Amino acid sequence: MTSRNRATYFISIGLLVMGYLFTAESVVAQSADAQPVFQKSVSNLRNQRYCEVLLGKRTWLKLEVKVFNTQGLNHCPEAQWDSLTKESIEKTFDVSFAILNGPRYWTMDEIQAAGSTISDVKESFGGIEMNLRATIQLSLLKQLIGSKQYTPNEIVRTTNFIYRVGSAVYELTSPGGDVYVMQSYSQIVNPALSMRDLPVLGEQLKLPAGWTYRSRVLDQDLSLLANGIAYVLQDNLSNSYQRR
Repeated sequence: MTSRNRATYFISIGLLVMGYLFTAESVVAQSADAQPVFQKSVSNLRNQRYCEVLLGKRTWLKLEVKVFNTQGLNHCPEAQWDSLTKESIEKTFDVSFAILNGPRYWTMDEIQAAGSTISDVKESFGGIEMNLRATIQLSLLKQLIGSKQYTPNEIVRTTNFIYRVGSAVYELTSPGGDVYVMQSYSQIVNPALSMRDLPVLGEQLKLPAGWTYRSRVLDQDLSLLANGIAYVLQDNLSNSYQRR
């Protein structure tokens, strides 16, 4: 795998990590019809900045990726983040590769999650403290290899993304009528992208034939429940969306 391909593949892990905000490797078992009992909740997330560092270790045919996230610790200070390089991280942590995934900003108001809380393992990257949020094995990463823009991935997670009444939501609609609600916007492709751009983001998107983008203000709370599986995609600016 070339370095360019690695970057393409593992930026997509930003989709996956959303489901591991509180949980990793183990998820509360739920039947298809049972409502999950959410054990963790974080609110006031809208437009909150966060960043991730992904550390990949290759051993023969096995690949393990550890995902570190700033959520709950800091808002990813810009100067420190800009000073990070994947080369320095690779050397410091003796890994096969490092990916800088961010900055990103949440577009929901609250996240609820079920599952076992992960360990309080912390690392410092250029002075930015991050928690270990997930350890992903090769078998799981295979789901993402070759993933394309505007193509949904199946993500294993038990979460509820809550968008409050009066808040704006940003939606993609597929030719088949599936609606995907933005869960985070990214400054990876466009460093100047901000929340104020989102109502007219369609002007920047390269939408496939038949796809549409819109912004609307909620007249009631919107709950995006993923009871074991979430269907998540990214647009051409690396913004992430979950299917309703």
